[in-house]
Amino acid sequence: MELIHAQPIVNSIIYSLLGIVILLIGYFIIEKLTPENTWKEVVEKNNVAVAIVLAAFIIGISMIISAAIHG
Repeated sequence: MELIHAQPIVNSIIYSLLGIVILLIGYFIIEKLTPENTWKEVVEKNNVAVAIVLAAFIIGISMIISAAIHG
């Protein structure tokens, strides 16, 4: 029975956590730059336009982070 090498799994977990942290940092930077509280606009005021822009931002930043980590 071969021993399972844990290094690729550990690397995947580390890079995933790093990507999530970078995404959260990017979100908080955008939150500080925008005049309104985006989360309040989406949740309390049901502003679909802000939700779409926020979703596009999250997808775009996620793609950039993924490409940077993947190389």
